[in-house]
Amino acid sequence: MDTIFALASAQGKAGVAVIRLSGPQSHHAARVLSGGELPLRGMRLRELRTPDGSRLDDGLVLTFEGPYSFTGEDVAEFQIHGSTASVNAVMHSLSEIRGLRLAEPGEFTRRALENGKMDLAQVEGLADLIDAETEAQRRQAQTILAGELGNLAERWRRDLIRAASLLEAVIDFADEEVPTDVSPEVRSLVAGVMDDLEREAQGVKIAERIRSGFEVAIVGPPNAGKSTLLNALAGRDAAITSEYAGTTRDIIEVRMDLAGLPVTLLDTAGLRETEDHVENLGIALARSRAENADLRVFLAEKPDDLGIAMKAGDIHVLPKSDLRVDDTPGVSGKTGQGIDRLIHNISSVLSGKTATSGIATRERHRVAMLKSLSALSDALIVLESGPDLYDIAAEELRTAIRALESLVGRVDVENLLDEIFASFCLGK
Repeated sequence: MDTIFALASAQGKAGVAVIRLSGPQSHHAARVLSGGELPLRGMRLRELRTPDGSRLDDGLVLTFEGPYSFTGEDVAEFQIHGSTASVNAVMHSLSEIRGLRLAEPGEFTRRALENGKMDLAQVEGLADLIDAETEAQRRQAQTILAGELGNLAERWRRDLIRAASLLEAVIDFADEEVPTDVSPEVRSLVAGVMDDLEREAQGVKIAERIRSGFEVAIVGPPNAGKSTLLNALAGRDAAITSEYAGTTRDIIEVRMDLAGLPVTLLDTAGLRETEDHVENLGIALARSRAENADLRVFLAEKPDDLGIAMKAGDIHVLPKSDLRVDDTPGVSGKTGQGIDRLIHNISSVLSGKTATSGIATRERHRVAMLKSLSALSDALIVLESGPDLYDIAAEELRTAIRALESLVGRVDVENLLDEIFASFCLGK
């Protein structure tokens, strides 16, 4: 393979910048710039110079011997002063060394995948970790990056291989003295895998929400204080507010971190009957987004009058508590009254939803598990017909195994790789 290099830390001014190299010439390039021999594994503080001897910078030079590195290849890193000029100078010097080229997005991680240092699910977990904004997203990404999904898939695969081998033993040695009634053990192995797959497949939707964010829609009649409440929750003027009904026509979205969960708050148009064509479009959009939201906050005296049915977990709060003469608890975006209680209630409902989250986090994972489930279901049906159809049952088991192997990138994922790695930054 070519030897690749890239800036692995963020662009711009910083205390330290990290430039990473991977490939057969990485240690040679490190020696060229540092002017001396380097250990196969370890670090040295060296003065860096261009190939023609001009001073570049002082920096740490780290070397990692393949296969004991992130990519599985010989790897070197320069930790230098983080000025744009210093980084550009070192990168330019590396580009002049024969056999080196600038890395493509995600190429370091792709080499780790190709060299067996990571599976595809771990690659996706790394991408999610880089993008993580909340504590829940960080924990979820770390679980995938640690290989938990791959471990599950391997356990399922091992059980199914055992089941298939039992059937194939009966087929191959039908005339020998081997146990012929293997169906109870096969059925037990398959049923155990199916139970796990069903549970994980059901948890993907919530896991996806943790990764991409929950949607919470604020719905109510005009002038109920929805936009004011949104601004109070966001801590800034995200939406225009006025005393005139129908001010909000479009959906206003604000991304927030609530109790470690990623949440997008939606301020919607006031729900009412109107002759205004544009406002009616906004109301229709509000109803659609509210119906599809993970949680709705009904800011109204009587939520039943809004034409949107409350679902389990939805929250009803009375509006404009600062203007109320009774002691009925409500919320006011203007004074902040009831805001903490509302945030707590929203967080509690969403945290309850995350309890059903599985390890699998993407639609790709769910599709693979459902494909495996379908094949396993067919295998159990065929198994009931007895040993004469064991070969068909074994083939269904192999189909299920291949579906599980696609989870971790062993088969049928080449068309996904370019799309996945295109989302990575240079140097990762």
